[in-house]
Amino acid sequence: MKELSKKLTERFLKYVSIYTTSDEDSTASPSTERQKELGKYITEELKSIGVNDAYLDPFGYVYAHLDANSCAEEPLGLIAHMDTSPSAPGENVCPRIIRYEGGDIVLSDGVVTRIKDFPNLKNYTGQDLIVTNGTTLLGADDKAGVTEIVTLIEYLVAHPEIKHRPISVCFTPDEEIGRGTENFNAEVFGAEKAYTVDGGLLGELEYENFNAASAKIIVKGVNIHPGTAKNIMKNAALMAAEFIASMPEAETPAHTEGYEGFYHLCEMRGDENEAILKYIIRDHDKDRFESRKRFMISLTEFMNLRFGGCFECEIRDSYYNMKNIIETVPEMIDNAKNAFTVAGVEPRIVPIRGGTDGAMLSYRGIPCPNLSTGGENFHGVHEFISIQSMTKMVEVLYNLVCE
Repeated sequence: MKELSKKLTERFLKYVSIYTTSDEDSTASPSTERQKELGKYITEELKSIGVNDAYLDPFGYVYAHLDANSCAEEPLGLIAHMDTSPSAPGENVCPRIIRYEGGDIVLSDGVVTRIKDFPNLKNYTGQDLIVTNGTTLLGADDKAGVTEIVTLIEYLVAHPEIKHRPISVCFTPDEEIGRGTENFNAEVFGAEKAYTVDGGLLGELEYENFNAASAKIIVKGVNIHPGTAKNIMKNAALMAAEFIASMPEAETPAHTEGYEGFYHLCEMRGDENEAILKYIIRDHDKDRFESRKRFMISLTEFMNLRFGGCFECEIRDSYYNMKNIIETVPEMIDNAKNAFTVAGVEPRIVPIRGGTDGAMLSYRGIPCPNLSTGGENFHGVHEFISIQSMTKMVEVLYNLVCE
């Protein structure tokens, strides 16, 4: 399958050139119309390949199916998401390809991907890397997954002599803001088991993820001219700062790893009148997850006692750990391990320090472990992906669906 690398690279570069950042403040579906631009492009591309039922629905989901040419009857689903994270700029992505021969990578003036900061970089010596220009993310999360799936479908259509099972494909919007399955149509999808292709390092196989929630802290102040403010003013910005200082200092993403949960302050804004803090809450363990939510509610209540009812706390669950669901279908893990091994890749089962569409779909009756894409440093300007890793992942997917 080595001949796929050139086509795969061209396809990926086209996908990342299309602006698809999702918007967590939008109530539309999809949250940004620009995501449909990529959906339309992929739909037409699949049709040109020969997948005649490729379809973009009104909510921005792309569905497609490839009939079996073997005796296998049970469809297998492959899922990836088209949106990119709002955590870093996603417009006007200008990637470049470098042959990495070691050392730091200069992305632009003053922006350098340094080995001391990103030690995994040394593992890519001798490989072809697609990197950013230092001003935007790349979009390998998860346009690499989309690329790998479409490339596999193209290969199978071009080689009808290869026996494969029925394949159901879905490319989703808004995964990055926790809404990737909000309007997912299981009946149209048509598969009762699936894999998301939405991971990081080549070889990672994931079926444990965080339980996740978002928290919004609203602080209402009392403003007055500072010259006459004594015993009257309640500065919302200062009260919000005290709330932040009261959160557990060591339970943040920068201080945790593995199965350790955290609170993450991801946005803050405000003035004397009003301040808003946005957190995400994460933990693999359901009891600890519930305890974290209770802590934020209790802290809000304490702040209200201290400042006279100025605080509100809104918490919304996003998704749950899919481990209990996936453990009922152990053959999915075994099959994925074998697909990696046959491709010459060592499978590594790791907990996801995040979530995927698959976590939510698992709780909707479609068990859905997650597979790597081969990317690194997602959601930031240091994001990169190896062309060799993407090519290898097409081979892994091939092993999953072919006899």
